[in-house]
Formats: sequence, structure tokens, C-alpha cells
Amino acid sequence: MAVHDDCKLRFLELKAKRTYRFIVFKIEEKQKQVVVEKVGEPTQSYEDFTASLPADECRYAVYDFDFVTEENCQKSRIFFIAWYALIQTYALDVCVCVCVCARARLS
Repeated sequence: MAVHDDCKLRFLELKAKRTYRFIVFKIEEKQKQVVVEKVGEPTQSYEDFTASLPADECRYAVYDFDFVTEENCQKSRIFFIAWYALIQTYALDVCVCVCVCARARLS
């Protein structure tokens, strides 16, 4: 399975420049490669992201999550999410694995 160059480019833009809030990828069966399906603008919310996931198809995504620590420091982490529609979801950070069985539990 190949990965389209645009996937790599968009991910690097999210990582280095924070150009996007999220990127949703899908497998293009005819082309036998992973392609970018949708990008979320930096102003879009987590709810916008979860709404962009299809109810009946698998997707892969990265989400740039902003948060404030207990020490009041602004932080950001990029999560990789494998969305298995109607089956289960795995949200992976460097040291965190969250297994979710329903869209409602993503919040």
C-alpha cells in the first residue's frame, strides 16, 4: 500500500506550522494508496473532527490537541486515530492507547 505524497506534506504542515487542526486519511482502493480525504482548519473543534468521520467506513486521522497543564502551560499533542466504523476506535499518542467502541465515547 502506497502513501500519496500529499499525506506526508499535509502532516508535516500540521506538525511544524499548525496549519490544520486535523487530517483525515482514507485508503483509495482503485489507486491502492492512502490519500488525504479532509483537512480541518485550525479553528475547527474536536466535535467538527468526529463529525467528519463516516459512520460506515474506516479512516485514519491525526488530530492536534491543545490543552493547558496543571502548571498553566499551553501544550499541544498530535494524536493518531484509526477509526474502525461500527467496530472500535484506537486513539494513539506516544504513550497512550485509548480503545473506544462507539462514536459517543470519543468525547
